[in-house]
Amino acid sequence: MGLGGIHIWHLLILLVVVVVVFGSKRLAGAGEDLGAAIRDFRNALRDDGNIRNK
Repeated sequence: MGLGGIHIWHLLILLVVVVVVFGSKRLAGAGEDLGAAIRDFRNALRDDGNIRNK
């Protein structure tokens, strides 16, 4: 029932290990940084498209 031999239990165990190793605060900070990077990238693509069309 998994994707390519990876079952939900494997993903849950991996998630627990990652939280234990990095801690929840560091993971939350990394998530915020990743979200900001994606937002900035999308804005840059949008701005670049507007400049080329002018």
